[in-house]
Amino acid sequence: MKKPLLIITIVLVIILIFPAVSLISWAFQSKKPMNIVILDKTVPTFERLNHRSLVYVLTSERFVKKSGKGSYSAKDDYYGFQPLKPVRERQFKKRDFRLGEVMELAESSDAIYYADTYGVYFNDWYPGVNKARRSRKLYGGLNNSDYLLFSEMKKRDKLVILEYNTFDYPTAELERYKTESLLGITTTGWTGKYYASLDTLSKNFPLWITAAYRSQYEKPWTFKKAGLVLVKDNSVIVLEEGIQLQQAMPVITTSSEYMQEFKVAESVPFCNEFEIINQGSNNVISTYNIKTTNAGDTLLAAYGLSNVFPAVVQEPQTKHTYYFAGNFADNKLAFWTSRFKILQGKSLNYSDDPKDCKRFFWLYYKPLVNGILTEYQARSKK
Repeated sequence: MKKPLLIITIVLVIILIFPAVSLISWAFQSKKPMNIVILDKTVPTFERLNHRSLVYVLTSERFVKKSGKGSYSAKDDYYGFQPLKPVRERQFKKRDFRLGEVMELAESSDAIYYADTYGVYFNDWYPGVNKARRSRKLYGGLNNSDYLLFSEMKKRDKLVILEYNTFDYPTAELERYKTESLLGITTTGWTGKYYASLDTLSKNFPLWITAAYRSQYEKPWTFKKAGLVLVKDNSVIVLEEGIQLQQAMPVITTSSEYMQEFKVAESVPFCNEFEIINQGSNNVISTYNIKTTNAGDTLLAAYGLSNVFPAVVQEPQTKHTYYFAGNFADNKLAFWTSRFKILQGKSLNYSDDPKDCKRFFWLYYKPLVNGILTEYQARSKK
């Protein structure tokens, strides 16, 4: 065999062998049986982004359903809004757990993960509709059955993980109050998001924010740079890079104690939606840090806000209840790589750039969720 052909053959064999070995290694990894109730009411596309990252972690780390020990499916194994094919017909179904099912679910489940309860709206679901303002709800909000399941799981000292927007709009005031009380936290009502560009011509920039800004300040929207937008009801705060911000992108930081416990990075960028909460007596696992200027500090202080606030909190007694104050589970991933550990490394998925948004999933979310689930399972076996 000629040398060039031999080299090509060897390279091809290596390319084929490594994924095969990786898949075999994954298949023979010890399964971790755990019944997890996943709730996601915000599923306007078939990508199911708001809970797919969670299922990626479950699949990669071999957490399986106790019945039959099969892997979790992002398509089938969740409650909430479920789009139906064919896409052109815009049909959907709502899969809720009824009041009569709550006790049975609480008894048979090991954990619940409420990924998103915001819901799906007319503008999200039907193409070609004007996106300039918020539209009517098709489905969404945390309801009484959702709250009761959370309450029953907590009474049984089982694992509870709730994410951003669990008790914000459009959740009713009573459910919001009860959920906050059970979590031991209070929300300020302020939510925010980083934008690489505040220019209204930027892709997917929410135009209803500019309308609210013009109404509040009675002046035009002139922002163009990267920045943060904070919203509460009809109030808007704009922080622009170079003026109120030294750096537009928020950063999640974790103390050395929790870095070691959950194997997460000390600092990672965060590019999704977040909310500002008061942690009460809960342990603060990680915090958001906004790099403000003096002008930014002054602007936040005028609304009673700080540039550092909780990102993840943990109930301090049993340590089985967590709240993620951000849209953590919304990450774009090549799901098929969840069974190939060799394809989950740095060079293929994220860079050394501290502003690389992909770092959040690989260096923070994945090890955090895996750490929480693994730690809970270990405690339960004692």
